[in-house]
Amino acid sequence: MKENRDGSDLLQSRSSSFERIVRVEFSPILQAIILAQNTGQNQCSLKRILNQFARNLGRTPLYSLFSRQPNLPTISVVLLHCLVFSWALKSKILDFEVSDFLKDDQDTISFDDSHGLGRVFEGIGAISGGGATSKLLVNYPKKQRDEILDYLFKPRFAASLQIFKVEIGGDMQSTDGTEASHMHNSWEENYHRGYEWWLMKEAKMRNPNIKLYGLPWGFPGWLGKGTHNPYIDPVQTADYVVNWIKGAKTVYNLTIDYIGIWNERPYNITYIKTLRRTLDQNGFQNTKIIAPDNNGWKIAKDIKKDKDLKNILYAIGNHYSGSWSSKEAQDTKMRLWASEDYNTYDNEVGGGCWARILNRNYVNGFMTSTNAWNLVCSYYPGLTYPRSGLMTATQPWSGQYIVPTPVWVSAHTTQFVPVGWTYLQHNHGVGKLPKGGTYVSLTNKAKDQLTIIIETMTHDHSICVRPKLPPYKVDPQTVTISLQGSFKNIGKLNVWHSKLLYNGSQSQMFMQQKPLIFEKGQAQLILGLDEVYTLTTSSKGKKGTYSKPPDPAPFPLFIKDDFSAYDEFQEPFYIAPQIGSYEVRKVNGQNVMRQTVLQRPIYWCQSETADKTISVIGSFNWTETNMNVEFEIPVVNGTDGVFVAARVDRGGCSTNGAKGVFFFVFPITGKFVVTNDLARTKVLHQGSVPIGSGKHQMSLGVTKTKAEGYYDLKQIFSIDLPATPKNGWAALGTDSFGLADFYSYTLQAPHA
Repeated sequence: MKENRDGSDLLQSRSSSFERIVRVEFSPILQAIILAQNTGQNQCSLKRILNQFARNLGRTPLYSLFSRQPNLPTISVVLLHCLVFSWALKSKILDFEVSDFLKDDQDTISFDDSHGLGRVFEGIGAISGGGATSKLLVNYPKKQRDEILDYLFKPRFAASLQIFKVEIGGDMQSTDGTEASHMHNSWEENYHRGYEWWLMKEAKMRNPNIKLYGLPWGFPGWLGKGTHNPYIDPVQTADYVVNWIKGAKTVYNLTIDYIGIWNERPYNITYIKTLRRTLDQNGFQNTKIIAPDNNGWKIAKDIKKDKDLKNILYAIGNHYSGSWSSKEAQDTKMRLWASEDYNTYDNEVGGGCWARILNRNYVNGFMTSTNAWNLVCSYYPGLTYPRSGLMTATQPWSGQYIVPTPVWVSAHTTQFVPVGWTYLQHNHGVGKLPKGGTYVSLTNKAKDQLTIIIETMTHDHSICVRPKLPPYKVDPQTVTISLQGSFKNIGKLNVWHSKLLYNGSQSQMFMQQKPLIFEKGQAQLILGLDEVYTLTTSSKGKKGTYSKPPDPAPFPLFIKDDFSAYDEFQEPFYIAPQIGSYEVRKVNGQNVMRQTVLQRPIYWCQSETADKTISVIGSFNWTETNMNVEFEIPVVNGTDGVFVAARVDRGGCSTNGAKGVFFFVFPITGKFVVTNDLARTKVLHQGSVPIGSGKHQMSLGVTKTKAEGYYDLKQIFSIDLPATPKNGWAALGTDSFGLADFYSYTLQAPHA
């Protein structure tokens, strides 16, 4: 006969099996409840914890007592779960404490300065240039432009950058466009070209303590004296670079803190020593040299052999190291920098990439500064590396911009760690978490302040564009934070938390939580996947916000410019040079846009081998356009010809291979040619025009299958078009390096 049992008998008989189930299934939930108590998670977070507990409880024998109760409201079920579990513990039916769950699943991480300190932190920064990455930012509406700059540079507001690195323009293509040199030619200097001066001023206005860093990607051709070597005359090249530093100081009162050699190209020791001498002779003893700004650590071998070189250099600057430095580099005892890193699409994976390398560059590589390429993606969609900035701002016509996850990842360090703080020693405040992820900690000189940054980025959610990321694993974990040495009496640390989510879910970025309370120098912290924590004695962090930016909009279908609204030497809005340099100049009292480069520069990539110049404009999606320009070719140093184009299918370092519809005119020889490529190898049509100097007009209209061209208001061709390319930017340019003056242009498209 079956024995009758009441509920309590059932509970008692099954307590052992229930204890086992709870230990296995509920440990993460109890850990989360403890975290909620320690960090003050909001009610929604706690509700999620309890709901998970409820789901697990429903699979246990204990739940069978209540499974037949109909029509219980949801909240009653949740409360019932909590009450039953609490009752089971308090009644000693389950003979263990909550804290027992954690005994087999926690590790202690010690933060202790009594073992000494590590290296000095020198800042998190970002790069404008390399090239023309901030081009479209200049003509944003002032309100949105100021907001963008605040998100990037304003202290304790958002990214709060500590270093700002800019390209020293060299009139050559350096990824997404060209930037103007301060010396197009040996006989002239000008410090009003381009937009990097303006950007540095804006950065300094927001943060007077920000460090400024200049680096050439290439050089004007005259420095090579007929070669592609900027070191052929090291004194002349050093003078050229120091002139830029002088211009920053005398014209804008900007102090350049760091200077580089030649971005990702060979360095030259004689030149480095000459540059140091020239800096000192001109009163710039405090401008420090970072070298080589290249991939790899080869320069460490030269430093080992050359004591003078070691004394000259402030830091070894490496690019895209994958967070590792060589033993030779570490053995130099020199400062090691990630002087360029990141270069990744700015979504959640980009945020994960940035979080991972900001910590691991020091954990693995002892690198004390990390600088993102690039500051803000503010160049036309369709160019290389879209949305590869800390922010994205590609629509000055609408004012729309994006504040993505890398901004808030930056804040986890920059808002709480000033330049000059010092890392704790490895294994005593810096290291790898037991189940994956990393932690770093830094303190001030007095050792009465402490900031800890923890990241748990999983492999697939933190892949940078380069280099290849070897496989690794991260698991959820509970750690005990143990404060020792100078920090043992800290009673609480303020907590800032980010949780990167994927598959369309909204990430929770840079959220302040309740302080983590320490008892006898210890506190427990539960770490999930793809999270960043900042634990800090500082109370000054802030998640700055502005109202929602305007909605995105297509590029305007009609645009016209006669350049009358610009200051001389300014680069016109929307015109995005890909080869050559275009700036406003005064000719007979009238503003024109002049192409100024007279010879092939010492280039960084191969686009200048086309020996033509080109600026793109408009939408890469356009299929039908009509563009009209009024131009004149100067008699002295003039180009051979001028063109307008449609459906231009590429820019950046592959501009020399651009295809599209190109209409070239050569007024001096009286010829024209229509081609399917910039290089003029695919001729579609050609003919004659009247020979003559002076002003001329030309226009190109492209519909789905036809192209029509006009010269001085007379139609000179109407042709069928090849099938490709189907879309691309409008463009204007010159057939060779040399001067060309554009008095105006109009551009229209029938649809976006």
